Amino acid sequence: MDDFGRLVEEHIPRLRRYARALTRDLTRADDLVQDCLTRAVAKQKLFQPGTDLRAWLFTLLHNQYVNDVRRSSNRGTQVNLDDINPLPVEGSAISSLELRDLERALAKVPAEQRHVILLVSLEGMAYEEVARILNVPVGTVRSRLSRGRDLLRYLIGAGEKPPIPECHRTAVRSIPPQHRRLPKLTHPSSIGGPIWAE
Repeated sequence: MDDFGRLVEEHIPRLRRYARALTRDLTRADDLVQDCLTRAVAKQKLFQPGTDLRAWLFTLLHNQYVNDVRRSSNRGTQVNLDDINPLPVEGSAISSLELRDLERALAKVPAEQRHVILLVSLEGMAYEEVARILNVPVGTVRSRLSRGRDLLRYLIGAGEKPPIPECHRTAVRSIPPQHRRLPKLTHPSSIGGPIWAE
């Protein structure tokens, strides 16, 4: 194995953790990481030595995930019932339930905000690094993180209802009154249902 391969190998556990958080499916996460590693080896010449390999790999992984989501939205998702594993029994049911509720709430956070929360909170990345990975300004990372955390706190019942951003209010004002249908945020006690209600 060459030096590049050894450097990439060091990041595989972090890539797997991020992929699992994105996909919420072990098999899909492993496939995503495999695709990312395949692309990294194929595009090895594009990597600039002296730059941050971790950020480059996470960018490849994130872009691959976005492409997979776009592709799958056109054809839907199929689940084989024989492949579904029974739920594991753990010693602490309360912590398992809290983790399940957090996972469900996190799934309801908009994707742009969820990606930032996962990269900053789960992977411990700096805002600047997340901005490079997602190809957005640092200010956008900060605002997505703040709005995402506020919504997540609300969804798990630990915070107040987040305000509707001004840009959304402005967009609604530009719609003729007869065509307006303002979404309403439901209460976190209905964590199994949708965030936005008609």
